[in-house]
Amino acid sequence: MEKNLPRRAARENAFLVLFAATFDDQPLEELLAQNQEDGEHVVDAFGEQLLRMYYNHSAEVNDLISARLRNWTMKRLPRVTLSVLRLGVAELVYSPDKKPGVAINEAVELSKKYGADEDYQFVNGLLGSVARDLHIEGADEAPQETEAPAPEAEKPQE
Repeated sequence: MEKNLPRRAARENAFLVLFAATFDDQPLEELLAQNQEDGEHVVDAFGEQLLRMYYNHSAEVNDLISARLRNWTMKRLPRVTLSVLRLGVAELVYSPDKKPGVAINEAVELSKKYGADEDYQFVNGLLGSVARDLHIEGADEAPQETEAPAPEAEKPQE
């Protein structure tokens, strides 16, 4: 983990590890070791921090997601969407950086890249709901770390 990646790439690589973990229940240390051996999508220190935030608080993160699913269960969610939500909620709630707008926007971008066509709206809505319900300050602020802010059309319909 010598090289630090741009945060977007670090999040994406952490997401790929978390997504792969949905197919094979391995401890985090094994996943990280395997990731380092593969070398394809290396997880840097920030990516590892994100994964540890999820793994250290997985029950709480899953409860926060599950509580906001209307007429759905976690088992019905696509693996991509669930992995994005888990990483996003973990960053939103447990990150020491306190940049919730960035966490939500980056989760939306991952969902756009890897999920089905409209999944990003669901991800945006659920993460926004978590931020509002937990009174996380700054969740409504425009992200400053990404290339461009999300267009107005991407906000969920009320």
